[in-house]
Amino acid sequence: MFPDFTPRPHLVVAAAAPHEKLVARAAERLGAPVPCEEWTVRDLAEHMMTWTPVLAGSGRRTPPAAGTPKAEGDWVATLDAGRDDMVAVWSDPSAWEGTTTMTASELPASMVGTMVLCELVLHAWDLSRGLGEKVTWDDAVLAEMLEAMQQMAPLGRGSAFGDEVPVPDDAALLDRVVAVAGRDPAWRP
Repeated sequence: MFPDFTPRPHLVVAAAAPHEKLVARAAERLGAPVPCEEWTVRDLAEHMMTWTPVLAGSGRRTPPAAGTPKAEGDWVATLDAGRDDMVAVWSDPSAWEGTTTMTASELPASMVGTMVLCELVLHAWDLSRGLGEKVTWDDAVLAEMLEAMQQMAPLGRGSAFGDEVPVPDDAALLDRVVAVAGRDPAWRP
């Protein structure tokens, strides 16, 4: 069975904070590599454009079918609008209650909300690394993210998350968060 995920609607806005600047810069560097194995900024942007509306719909209890959007045309505006919608939906505490679906399986809504947080933080970090930008969050956000990742990552090892990367016990909180997700905090393009 699934762990009991803590509802964290208060973190959604904070987790999303760096995205707008990063996505705008991403448009200039679509071919740059990112820490996700063999992915480029384009691949990551298209992944986010695919799953952002699904996750928003899940919070509404009406997920759309996953599409295959491309980072073409005015994709930055599309992704920004989708992210804003997802953040608004999952900032509402009621989205975290009961169960919902993303595709076919029914899941605890608090688990899907935790996926939203993980997507926001991890993919902002992925983009920041691929773009050579620095990204930060408040330590209170990162401490809760670490707890959330420690619950979420074991459920997705081998698919959404790689094997945990060892880091020192005194590593920075952001390094510990991404390491739990199977990303190397020292990764550089």
